[in-house]
Amino acid sequence: MSTLLRIFFHFLYHQFAFVYDFVAASVSFGHWKNWILEVVPFIKGTRTLEIGHGPGHLQRFLLSRGMDSVAIDESSSMGRLAQRNTDRASKLTRGLAQHLPFADGSFDTVVSTFPAEYINEWLTLSEVKRCLSDGGRFIVLPVAMPKNRFLSWLFQVTGQAPSDAMKEIQEKMAEPFVKSGFDVETHVLDRKSGTLILIVASK
Repeated sequence: MSTLLRIFFHFLYHQFAFVYDFVAASVSFGHWKNWILEVVPFIKGTRTLEIGHGPGHLQRFLLSRGMDSVAIDESSSMGRLAQRNTDRASKLTRGLAQHLPFADGSFDTVVSTFPAEYINEWLTLSEVKRCLSDGGRFIVLPVAMPKNRFLSWLFQVTGQAPSDAMKEIQEKMAEPFVKSGFDVETHVLDRKSGTLILIVASK
């Protein structure tokens, strides 16, 4: 199943990138674009790097606020989408998070919303730490759980409270960042549309 999901997301992020917004909106019950903006209050400073910019919605928002923001993504298809969605005003780079083409201490904040598993890799975390200024932040929004009747029913059937599930997810999500030497805080954002877990890892 995990292999099939990886194949599905690979195609969704590359050959079928043009339907990415539709799929993301469907699985989030229409809240995906609002959820990614939840990282904004945690951003520190003005020099920001977004890893895995996707269609560019967060970039468009940051640029509209006058921030000095750049972004990187491995997918050329997403790069083209992001250019269109930001009226070609964004500073986009194609590349891998494991090999960031930026100088040491270039950014006050690095941010990533709903990234794939690469975000937990040692090379990624090492590169992010290198590119952050002293005291800089790596903000990751790894997961969100929509609030709906089906999920409430599922928790009842399994006998697991949502708070217990969230605690387990928090601990699991934070572990790679702690091992990489970051000072880590996890935040649970309880919103009307869903519950979000946010990781703030400081250098």
